[in-house]
Parts: sequence; structure tokens; C-alpha cells
Amino acid sequence: MIEIRDNLVARIVEAEREGGLGEISLAGAEEKLRQLDAETARASAVVHLGLPSFSRIAARSSEADEPSP
Repeated sequence: MIEIRDNLVARIVEAEREGGLGEISLAGAEEKLRQLDAETARASAVVHLGLPSFSRIAARSSEADEPSP
């Protein structure tokens, strides 16, 4: 996306030199980059659900687990 945006900037400069417009495409590319960055941040965020880990569960024992005499 960054390469696409940079390419659009170059095309806008060329379009302005030739008397055309290209800002709408640049705004769309920049918005897409913001969306991708936000999605990446959400995907990498760890959510702790408060559930015990397996090692904490497996380490527990109860009196029922011990053999009776």
C-alpha cells in the first residue's frame, strides 16, 4: 500500500502539471493504509480472558486424587 500511495503522489504531481486532479485517489489510499494499520494493531493485541493456564490447572491436585489407605 505504501508503494501504491507513493505512486499516486507522483501521478498527482504529473496530473497537476497537466491540469488534472488526483487527490481523491490519494485520500482513498491513505485511508486504506490507516485501516490496515488499525487492523494489524487489533490482530496483534492480546486479550487476557482470565482463564487459568494449563500448567496452573495440571499442578493442582485434590484429596480425591490420592489413594486411600
